[in-house]
Amino acid sequence: MSDADELRLERRPELSEPVLICSFRGWNDGGQGASLACSFLSRAWKAERFGDIDPELFFDFQSQRPHVALVDGDIRRIDWPENTFHEARIGPGRRDAVLLTGTEPGLRWRTFAGLVSGLASDLGVTLVVTLGSLLADVPHTRPSPVTASATDPAMLREFDLQRSRYEGPTGVVGVLHDACSAAGLASVSLWAAVPHYVSLTPSPRAAKALCDRLADLLDVPLDTTELEEASRVYIQQVSEAVASDEDTAAYVDELENRVDELEGEAEIPSGDSLAAELTRFLREREQDDDDDSPSREH
Repeated sequence: MSDADELRLERRPELSEPVLICSFRGWNDGGQGASLACSFLSRAWKAERFGDIDPELFFDFQSQRPHVALVDGDIRRIDWPENTFHEARIGPGRRDAVLLTGTEPGLRWRTFAGLVSGLASDLGVTLVVTLGSLLADVPHTRPSPVTASATDPAMLREFDLQRSRYEGPTGVVGVLHDACSAAGLASVSLWAAVPHYVSLTPSPRAAKALCDRLADLLDVPLDTTELEEASRVYIQQVSEAVASDEDTAAYVDELENRVDELEGEAEIPSGDSLAAELTRFLREREQDDDDDSPSREH
């Protein structure tokens, strides 16, 4: 199978100075903040699908199994891991957007990233933005902090970003940024922090923080009222759960005091702090993978 076969385009959209926005479910999607953000953008911008990447050679299906579903009660359908491309018009007189949403592949990351960066170049993409969310020592009752980083000096000056100084294990997002650099594509990485003590709860608050930061970066209007309302429900539900455990409640109070004391002095957490949290998370994930038993049929 050639690369052309793996990249399956239903049509080639005509775009104006498009930005490519990517999110992947997996380790870089703590609290589903990044995938929730991209899903919201797709709805808000009425994005339309125009292609995907064939999962056959990019996934170990024993680790990331497809799902069987019933259609109309009796027709069996297999849903495979997806990475899909959608296009959207952000607004009159403004740049267009391409959204890549899906699941971090388990295999052939360099080839996968090459397909994405190659398509971006073919479509005339002028900027690639990846969205991520990671578990950190932050309280659910405060806005999710977002760090924005890049490596290209021109990007740092144009968007007033932090220089990426992270060293350590990486995922497909890091490989994609490397591929973009090799292809001469400008790229920016946005990461939102998610409270680690509610890691399994989807975080609309992180999604809102990412969408707001992205809108500022692109200088486009974006109504995130839907995410704001979902965030209020999220805060209430998590607060009720936290209140039922004295130790957790005391810990959250400590986090709140820490944030309040530093408010206005620096972004909380700093880029270095987020990098440290990312390193810790990846190492814990690797340890969990080593301890896991072989996959079982579900």
